[in-house]
Amino acid sequence: MRIVILANGEPPSSTDLQRWLRPGDMLFCADGGARTALRHGLRPQVVIGDFDSLEPFELEALVAGGAQMLRHPPAKDETDLELGLLLAAQRSSDAEIVILGALGGRIDHALANMLLLAMPALRGRAVCIAHGADRVMLIDARVAPAEHGIDGGAGDTVSLLPFGGDAHGIHTEGLHYPLRGESLFVGPARGVSNVMLTERAVVRVGAGLLLCVHTAAA
Repeated sequence: MRIVILANGEPPSSTDLQRWLRPGDMLFCADGGARTALRHGLRPQVVIGDFDSLEPFELEALVAGGAQMLRHPPAKDETDLELGLLLAAQRSSDAEIVILGALGGRIDHALANMLLLAMPALRGRAVCIAHGADRVMLIDARVAPAEHGIDGGAGDTVSLLPFGGDAHGIHTEGLHYPLRGESLFVGPARGVSNVMLTERAVVRVGAGLLLCVHTAAA
């Protein structure tokens, strides 16, 4: 099972929804992300947030469609997407989580949404933000060394960005510019725009956090 969360950033295209939302998946919507679900005739299992982005008629349509409506007060510490991720982590301990609609729109929201990948509740989980040709994942080696496989195609772009501090002991396989036990430091852009040589690449990290941005070739 997979949990797909629709956030309230730039709405995903019909192509993205068809690509990522499969039969049997659970669909959660973070507040205004439910508008995208309604527009595409989707029935979310859960809508969560303070509902400040939804009109009364949209709320009525969601209730009529059988959605569980989890309303939170506007004065809260968490963003609506954060609430959705926490709920997804609680509902299933092993489901892959795919986030759509998290990028685009306000830059502070987009940055905050990427930072959510480092939430303690998501540690050890397969979580990605999907946006058009881009997938954003976090390789988390804060507690122990970590390995991440990237499935795609030759010519795809892979950027590796240290996240929240320097990352060390990085080894890569299947990338044009290899790293062999090296570090990536906050500030320099050395890890940007590597290229996949085959249909699968592997990144191993000894310590730290590494944001992996995989962009499929056109």
